[in-house]
Amino acid sequence: MNETLERLKEDGLLRSLADCRNIGTHLCLPDGSEYLNFSSNDYLGLSAMPELQDEFLMRITETDRKSFLFGSTSSRLITGNFTEFGEFEEQICSAYGRDSALVFNSGYHANTGILPALAGPDDLILADKLVHASIIDALKLSKCKFLRYSHNDIEHLEKLLKLNRDKFKRIFIATESVFSMDGDFADLKELVNIKERYGAFLYVDEAHAVGVFGKSGLGLCEELSLIESIDIIMCTLGKALAGEGAYAVCSKDAHDMLVNFCRSLIFTTAMPPINVMWDKFAFSKMRDMSSKRAELRDNMAALRKLVPALRGQSQIAPLVIGSNADTLAFSDGLKRRGIWASPIRHPTVPAETARIRFSAGAAHSRLDIDTLASAICDTARELGIDIFTGGKQ
Repeated sequence: MNETLERLKEDGLLRSLADCRNIGTHLCLPDGSEYLNFSSNDYLGLSAMPELQDEFLMRITETDRKSFLFGSTSSRLITGNFTEFGEFEEQICSAYGRDSALVFNSGYHANTGILPALAGPDDLILADKLVHASIIDALKLSKCKFLRYSHNDIEHLEKLLKLNRDKFKRIFIATESVFSMDGDFADLKELVNIKERYGAFLYVDEAHAVGVFGKSGLGLCEELSLIESIDIIMCTLGKALAGEGAYAVCSKDAHDMLVNFCRSLIFTTAMPPINVMWDKFAFSKMRDMSSKRAELRDNMAALRKLVPALRGQSQIAPLVIGSNADTLAFSDGLKRRGIWASPIRHPTVPAETARIRFSAGAAHSRLDIDTLASAICDTARELGIDIFTGGKQ
């Protein structure tokens, strides 16, 4: 273990945990230092709205308090399936206009469990090359064969479908709608067209889209009017909704299959009722936050105008630096200027594409955006890094 850790340190890959507290748009450390936080997934700024937390706590009735709210003490299939789960799932179904929904403890639980539960030995999974690590783990856990198609390459996907459609009973296509490391979009309309032509199933991870896109914040699937056309939509609750857990929207048959075969649902203790109550409350509030979604779009447009080198089409704006060492140095330079923006390094992203992944939320002010842009440009000049091409000048 010591040799492995030393090698990670030498390669600039050693990770560690830092104690911190998030207070609105700021991140505070135990030593009293405070930073503008541009690494958070709190896209709508819900954690910066203490009035929401107060309203939620005021809604907890005396009847609620008579039951234990802070732990479920069991899995959902034993004694942990409290009424709060069913109420929230009904709310989700009503919002999406779909037959069934199922709440999970996290997006990781959902992604690692759903495909292995549904895809059997006679099936094939085709996944975008840049899907999240949790979906990659699902591929490895599945009993079926899987292949990866080049990122957002519909032609490559169709080639794989033509070669393999007659060899397998079912084919599942798996993608994110907003890719977490690049901030770009999947071509969901074309993916729906291709899955219908080949009789495939489409699995879409909307972790970074829910709350942000769509008239009522249900994601890119809603914005593109594709909710009914996508077989399984997975959304997390810990990002734009500032809560805990995840949910999958699916058919009744898929729901029942997951209850019977999804190991990450069956063999884990359920979320506490208080968490599900907050998720239900935040989900309801989020649907009416069109003004916050507009503020988020305006902030990201302003940031990209000031720093054209930023990539992505969404609220995720990566600045690709190149090497791990340069990216760590860039992150440290930003910290010296009061900005917290974490480095993303290989192997999370491909080699020599290490980056800083910026997310400006709706709660950030225009002054915050200007401060970030100045810090990025000043750090690049200080380190002699060409932020348009990466590497040393």
